[in-house]
Amino acid sequence: MKTFLFLTVVLTSSPLFAQLPATTPEAAGMDAGRLGVMHATIERFVHDGNAAGAITLVARDGKTVDLFATGYRDLEKKLPMQRDTICRIYSMSKIVTAVAVLALWEDGKFNLDDSVSDYLPELKDLKVMTGGTADAPQLEPAKRPITIHHLLTHTSGFGYDFDGGDATQELYRRANLWSGVELDGFIKKVATLPLHHQPGDAYTYGINFDILGALIERVSGERFDAFLQKRIFDPLSMRDTGFSVPEAKGERLAKTYKHGPDGKLVEAEPIIRVRPESGASLESGGGGLFSTADDYARFAEMLLEGGALDGRRIIGRKTVELMCANHLASLPQPLPAVMPGKGFGYGVEVTTDIGRGDVPASAGQFGWYGAATTYCQIDPHERLVAIALFQHFPFNEHHIFAKFATGYYQAVK
Repeated sequence: MKTFLFLTVVLTSSPLFAQLPATTPEAAGMDAGRLGVMHATIERFVHDGNAAGAITLVARDGKTVDLFATGYRDLEKKLPMQRDTICRIYSMSKIVTAVAVLALWEDGKFNLDDSVSDYLPELKDLKVMTGGTADAPQLEPAKRPITIHHLLTHTSGFGYDFDGGDATQELYRRANLWSGVELDGFIKKVATLPLHHQPGDAYTYGINFDILGALIERVSGERFDAFLQKRIFDPLSMRDTGFSVPEAKGERLAKTYKHGPDGKLVEAEPIIRVRPESGASLESGGGGLFSTADDYARFAEMLLEGGALDGRRIIGRKTVELMCANHLASLPQPLPAVMPGKGFGYGVEVTTDIGRGDVPASAGQFGWYGAATTYCQIDPHERLVAIALFQHFPFNEHHIFAKFATGYYQAVK
């Protein structure tokens, strides 16, 4: 049996990176012993070989209540998961991109019902695939333009190039979307692709937030990474978040693992070619960011506090309310059946009916996840932020998120 490191991190401040203030579980209205049950669940999960390591963080009322790390960020070198370990957060990047778009919207740069082709003219005259094959597609014109709202809610008709085998996704794969590093080049490729359905008719998870990254560049006149640094990362003191990992921080980066043919954990190739070297990858607004538990907790806490943290306002309170509203209520099936009781806002899943779920939750809770089994949920009712960073493919393979959610909620008094 493999031996894994079991580590409980002491909640003290560090001059090396920004953290939320720390408090005790009792002062935050949580039960320390019951949080220990959650720790045992995560540690057992890692010890059994389901993941190489994990970091979890729970905050309440703006203070970190619990920070737990176990296992390894690098199995081969036996480097442990630690509080400052840098992880690929993949689609948790989408919430960051949504906030950046909404900040520009607050600046009066566009309306959310504007056609995206007003700013990215390459995306005019798109077609919808109605049948045929990748070699002989059957297409019809889009009946309406794709709006910024459609992109923010995954209702544009754009999909992804993985997790499927239909003819439309084959065309996406052939476009080799992730081979370049410039967003202008990415948009030129996107302009050649058909939509899965008419804009606004359905929810299809896809490359919408990568397109929004290009929109931010065009409208702001700045590189996407520079805009995020100026408007979000610097004001929130998110010192370890970005599209690359500086060489000086390289040893803190976690590897991503999967199960090999023999069931043992082996290092996995990153999806969408997310590389840590500066300038090596597309600045993917949908999945390209690296971050830490503490950095992302500050971002999540900003949203919980209505768009501001430590006196630095990122977006307005009413904007956060709009972001976290369910914008898909009129669709016949807003989200896949595997996500019961959920709606979708701007870049975030929104809990609408806790009775349809199978884990504790609150109505109005919101957040999102990442492909390497990463998790963020923000609960305004309980004033709670919960983050889990595994680095494992495929996504949530062993259903650890339900156990994590049950673990932290059962500790709330």
